[in-house]
Amino acid sequence: MMHPFHSVWQHEISHAVTDIHELCRLLNISAEAVSPAIRSFPLRVPRSFIARMEKGNPRDPLLLQVIPQLIELQKTPGFSKDPLIEKTANPIPGLLHKYTNRVLLTLTGGCAVNCRYCFRRHFSYEDNLPSKENFQRALSYIEKNTSIEEIIFSGGDPLILKDEFLMRFVTTLEKIEHISRLRIHTRVPIVVPSRLTKNFIRQIKKLKMDVVIVVHANHPNEIDETVTTALRHLKMAGITVLNQSVLLKDINDNAEVLAQLSKKLFSAGVLPYYLHALDKVDGSAHFEVPEDQAQAIMASLKQQLPGFLVPKFAREAPGEASKIY
Repeated sequence: MMHPFHSVWQHEISHAVTDIHELCRLLNISAEAVSPAIRSFPLRVPRSFIARMEKGNPRDPLLLQVIPQLIELQKTPGFSKDPLIEKTANPIPGLLHKYTNRVLLTLTGGCAVNCRYCFRRHFSYEDNLPSKENFQRALSYIEKNTSIEEIIFSGGDPLILKDEFLMRFVTTLEKIEHISRLRIHTRVPIVVPSRLTKNFIRQIKKLKMDVVIVVHANHPNEIDETVTTALRHLKMAGITVLNQSVLLKDINDNAEVLAQLSKKLFSAGVLPYYLHALDKVDGSAHFEVPEDQAQAIMASLKQQLPGFLVPKFAREAPGEASKIY
């Protein structure tokens, strides 16, 4: 039963599946061994996302992104808890300043879905939550650094926050003269498309700043009719919507799969943006695609698609002034 003060999307997020036995029962697959990895990085997946998974298939590409596995506990050389060394770019709790003209604010540590390859799965969110004091410090930092022209909301996922809370941050930042763009990085519209309510879109549309929403889909099976409809509403409102993916072994390490993803995104009003190489975070080594294979996939993708549908293959490296292409 829905809480009387919860909207549909809040109900979906609060009733996400967190028990691996329930997940396996819903998908008619075996749950003989529960990975201890679930203790350090819990299972969380919305039911609407589970509904897009193939029942009876333990290798479903959507399921593999979220189900804890024993292999996550293996130590792999070159992988660490903070692969991008973000601690060195974290001058104020809740604020990351890695690139000259833009800063990232971690508005929340929570997500609608816990992706097993997440590069911030070990990030110290408890030390980076936007308390009133921390937000004032961040605001002062941004006001003093006039080279900053873009604010990036990330997390966690900023769209698990209520509109009122989110817009409180936005309207305050909009008053800073040198801030011209707001970018919101979110996986919520893909896994819980009901989050893109008329009220949210209306409030985003009336902002004076240019707004870019970067969604995160990795496989074409993630884009069903509910997702397509929700994303089209953003486009109709004149909001720029881009997609970024992560190249993941056994999930989308195939040019045909990625080409289909780009086509489905474009039909929903979304342009491919980045295809990220895996960030080498502890627990995710089994998702890594070798560099030579990644380049071969990109070469094939360029043959199959017009240029505007080919995402840019990129990786992040600690201390670099930009992504490496």
